[in-house]
Amino acid sequence: MTDETEKTPPGDRIAKVLARAGVASRREAEKIVEAGRVSVNGKTVLTPALNVTPKDRILLDGAPLATPEPPRMWLYHKPAGLVTTERDDQGRETVFDALPNDMPRVMSVGRLDLNSEGLLVLVNDGDLKRKMELPATGWLRRYRVRIKGSLSEAKLDVLRKGIEVDGVRYAPMEVTFDRQQGANAWLTVGLREGKNREIRRVMEASGVIVNRLIRISYGPFQLGNLKAGDVEEVKQRIVKDQMGLRERPKPQRTRKAPPKGKRPTRAGKPTGKTPPR
Repeated sequence: MTDETEKTPPGDRIAKVLARAGVASRREAEKIVEAGRVSVNGKTVLTPALNVTPKDRILLDGAPLATPEPPRMWLYHKPAGLVTTERDDQGRETVFDALPNDMPRVMSVGRLDLNSEGLLVLVNDGDLKRKMELPATGWLRRYRVRIKGSLSEAKLDVLRKGIEVDGVRYAPMEVTFDRQQGANAWLTVGLREGKNREIRRVMEASGVIVNRLIRISYGPFQLGNLKAGDVEEVKQRIVKDQMGLRERPKPQRTRKAPPKGKRPTRAGKPTGKTPPR
């Protein structure tokens, strides 16, 4: 029987290495490779199905990759009116245009649409971004939602059980009615899927229009008192703890307690008892 490990080349996939170096997310890195912008040991690479090791010389657009930094994370209060893309075909201002000039290259974890505001998590590491976005992570995203009109408890219960809109099934949401404010009402909505424009679509299907949407948390990370347009870095200790990046301490060996009525003995020391003959 052939050992499968012998068939697997050493190292990591080229897209994963690019993502770790902060070039782009892994999916975007694959497109960069397919565009012919990457060379390995002097040869242009056109497929992301290539494993590389630290011994390989990798160039992006003719320049060596930057030394990977440790995974870092920032919390950004996105104002309404910014697009969460690196470049916009319509020439609109993006989140990345508005960030401070001393920020390193970062990627957004998920997106907020043009008219949405609130917490946007930014990272410098493609693997970290991917891990945070995986459905398996199952982190709850909470939003403050202002709607024009109101919703009965019966309609809120429909959202709590899950709803289908135009053939798309949306998972159950956590929905709380907070208060009525004139012609508008405020809700708090929690969801784990984060499909495109999910809250706006299910609310419209319920007969109301969302006129303000603010994300207040993403998993354990909170918007708090962060003002619109401000950004702050999360402490490395917190990033490691929350993302499971911290090395776990080795379990200490515990000495078993001696049987009741007997004294513990040290190796090589007499016990005071005569050994059996």
